[in-house]
Amino acid sequence: MDFPELATRTRTFSAGAPRAVTVSADGDRVVFLRSAGTQDPVDQLWVYDVPARAERLVFDPAGPVGIDGYATDPAGRIAAFTVAGRLFTADLRAREVTGHPTAGPARDPRPDPTGGKVGYLTDGTLRIRDLDAGGEDVLLAGEAGSNGVAWGGAEWMATREFGRDRGYWWSPDGRYVLAARVDTSRVPKITMFDPADPQAPARAQSLPLAGEANAQVTLHLLDLDGGWVDVHWDRETYPYLVSVSWTEAGGPLITVLRRLQQHGLVLAIDPRTGETQVHAELADPRWVSPVPGTPCHLPDGRVLIGGELAHDGYDARCLFADGTLLTPPALYVRRVCGRIPALTGGLDRPEFDLLVEASDTDPAEQHLFRVSAHAGSAGIDAQRLTTAPGWHTGAVGGDTVVVGTRSLDHAGIRWAVYLAGDRCGELRSHAAAPPTAPRPALERITDRRLPAAVLYPRAHVAGRRLPVLLDVDGAPGGQQVVADRAAWVVRQWWADAGFAVVVVDNRGTPGVAPSFEKVVHRRVADVVLADQVDGVQALAEKHPDLDLDRLAVRGWEFGGWLAALAVLRRPDMFGCGVAGTPIVDWHLAPTAYAERYLGLPADAADVYAHHGLLESAAEPPVRPGDARPLLILTDLADAAVLPAHALRLSAALLHAGRPHAVLPVTGAPRPMSLPAELDFVRRHLA
Repeated sequence: MDFPELATRTRTFSAGAPRAVTVSADGDRVVFLRSAGTQDPVDQLWVYDVPARAERLVFDPAGPVGIDGYATDPAGRIAAFTVAGRLFTADLRAREVTGHPTAGPARDPRPDPTGGKVGYLTDGTLRIRDLDAGGEDVLLAGEAGSNGVAWGGAEWMATREFGRDRGYWWSPDGRYVLAARVDTSRVPKITMFDPADPQAPARAQSLPLAGEANAQVTLHLLDLDGGWVDVHWDRETYPYLVSVSWTEAGGPLITVLRRLQQHGLVLAIDPRTGETQVHAELADPRWVSPVPGTPCHLPDGRVLIGGELAHDGYDARCLFADGTLLTPPALYVRRVCGRIPALTGGLDRPEFDLLVEASDTDPAEQHLFRVSAHAGSAGIDAQRLTTAPGWHTGAVGGDTVVVGTRSLDHAGIRWAVYLAGDRCGELRSHAAAPPTAPRPALERITDRRLPAAVLYPRAHVAGRRLPVLLDVDGAPGGQQVVADRAAWVVRQWWADAGFAVVVVDNRGTPGVAPSFEKVVHRRVADVVLADQVDGVQALAEKHPDLDLDRLAVRGWEFGGWLAALAVLRRPDMFGCGVAGTPIVDWHLAPTAYAERYLGLPADAADVYAHHGLLESAAEPPVRPGDARPLLILTDLADAAVLPAHALRLSAALLHAGRPHAVLPVTGAPRPMSLPAELDFVRRHLA
């Protein structure tokens, strides 16, 4: 089996590895999904019993469709999930699974905090089912015959751009549900169809494009007995609902942002009236970046908020509790995992600390930190818990902490279970090991200290000059230079095909500092392309085997846009390029994404024109040799990056007489296009 097929069958060597790991509140159970083998796509529900130090299978779908995800009650006693639209709940202590009838294909089921009910979504409605024998299925919210209105779900923009993948939240006592109502009737409709299946009907999909209308999102407090309270905030000024939190420590908290995302509010909701009160303001002249896991109420009543600290000499991504700084400025906070028992307590100190994912000295690594929730006279306290180099993630409940570790030293992710600081077990992985063990050389380059890496063929002999492949992503949020072997497996395949593979994290990518990320505001194209060019030249000075006279560039989505931009605007540097599903016209990019970095099209027409590819593509080259070949890959059924991007780019290139090829990849897993990409680069770089 060749590498592209092997990577496809193994889900890029992730099938069989534990995922979606959570820990019960008492720390006795670690819940996770895992398939049975290296090429098995059907995920099963598992529990690691911490007191017994043993894994136990909870549910095997025993069919072609597995479990996509699950949700538990806060105590971790009940799990709810769906298989092919069928609703199931599992008693995680007894490992008993029950199927439930539903009004239609169910999705996003969530148990209530008492474990007696479960909510689920079907056909735009939010329903509640009593889990007692003979329990009823009650319609909590829905609008019969509504056009474009759905209850309880997260709109497309919230999921894609803000990481909010849910639209309803139980109250801590299980008596109320805070639910979102999403109205997409004003959002522009696009028509999508699958050319590979001409008998399948076309479908209309709401897609908010730059400058156009977004979905209208409102929040409502629904009493299970039929009461109804609307939540009030200035939705015209703050249309984006970014996050919602409702725990036993306090009432509901929401984060809302202005359309251009330069200002936001953390609002506390009064559950009795639906009125909101401003708890904190978030502001940045570029854009606001809330920290995942915040805001939330802490057990002592304070509110935890994450954000940037960019004054008085600080350039940091930090945590605050009611305005008090909790993390040192050298720590780049990425996510709050949860609370763990404090090492020290007392009358003047909280009895808990925070488990936080963050980077300190090296942006290529992520570690787990114990952060004191009390910043007193002793100062800020953040203790690093993970010591081995790599990329660490965490889950916590009670005294149990589960640590997932990725590294350059081993394949896949390894999950270790710790109880009160002592290792007590692990979550086994059945994932296949990749056929290679890449060892990229990670370093920092140029006066901007850009993270970068070079990867050589395994059989490379020093002194032999190699053609160079610049593998780009470059997107804000798209950090690539990481101490994780999985990030380099496909790149090692390219290297073993005879290339020195180069990766540069330009300004705009996360992990270094807020100023490093946000300098791209309104000038993404110039900053990103300049950093990529400067980065590859700096690496060539340090690595004499890099032959920049034979330089290709490759990327997907934002990286596809960047690859095409490089070929069109720097033909003196790049010999050819591969642009996978590229963004070509930023007017066709989603609202929150395009407007965050470029502004509103009506106010920034020149910015959008400068960042688009069509004007450059339509200009005939001054000399025939300046037209560098470009391979464009497009999924003709993709609603995220519309095929219109690739087709418009091809039309402009064709009109200008620029050499290019278009490869449809509809329905094909991404690794399957690798041979075609390699063949194109080899032919045009020689």
